[in-house]
Amino acid sequence: MDFVKTVIEFFFAIVVLGVVFGSFFTVQTAETAVITRFNQFLRTAGPGLGWKIPFIEKVEGKVSLRVNQIALTMETKTRDNVFVTIPISVQTRVRPEKVFEAYYSLADPVAQIQSYVEQVVLGHVPGMSLDEVFASQSSIAAAVKKELDVDMDAFGYEIVNVLVTDIVPDAKVKAAMNDINAAQREQVAANARGEAEKILVVKKAEAEAESKALQGQGIANQRKAIIEGLSTSIEGFQKTLGGGTAREAMQLVLVTQYFDTLKSIGENDKTNTLFVSHNPGAVQSISEEILQSMVGAGQAKG
Repeated sequence: MDFVKTVIEFFFAIVVLGVVFGSFFTVQTAETAVITRFNQFLRTAGPGLGWKIPFIEKVEGKVSLRVNQIALTMETKTRDNVFVTIPISVQTRVRPEKVFEAYYSLADPVAQIQSYVEQVVLGHVPGMSLDEVFASQSSIAAAVKKELDVDMDAFGYEIVNVLVTDIVPDAKVKAAMNDINAAQREQVAANARGEAEKILVVKKAEAEAESKALQGQGIANQRKAIIEGLSTSIEGFQKTLGGGTAREAMQLVLVTQYFDTLKSIGENDKTNTLFVSHNPGAVQSISEEILQSMVGAGQAKG
């Protein structure tokens, strides 16, 4: 009898412990528990320690209230017949007041959301050119979010954000676009180099023209100074000697210039000047020719 009593007490203790531990449950933060009674939805329970009737009620499941990101990849064709791949990130979360709809309405929420995204993308992108698709990433994302907000709200889901992260055309199309861009930039660079070379040529021509003008002015001033100096030298020669002809004065000036030239040539060790007739007697013949020319010019004027 004692043994039977002990066994009964042991089983009774097990039942009591099962009732006690089966009556309580815990729910994590940012989660909601779904409580059923005989497999029929009864209520939801928030975070913390919860209570239920043991053996009658049970925790059917738990729903996360955190933001969940779904990464999708859409492939479609643009208006100009270019196939593009569009990665899309959809950020969703369950509305706390619609846990029942989120838990029981959809068997596969990710597949359902992907179907809606494909519907929106296929309704927008084929009507755009490739350049328009690149320029309209934000508008595509806004259209997807607007459509999902309306459709998924009935299933208890909130669409936090939709991001179109990239537009990826076919590799050959991408390479062709890069070639076109490089060619356009090379054309701009060539135009810039041409304009720069044109400016350099113009500036160089202007500098040469100005240099020649200044050089001509310098030569004219030099010749004027030589003439004035010769006139002064002849007048001084005539005054010093109390007379004298222009021929004698010219010969003296030429001889002086001749020896000054020889002196300057001798002082420069890298000169390449060559005198065919370089003796002093040649100066007299040169002066005779110059004087004859001057006399002839004077007679022609008379």
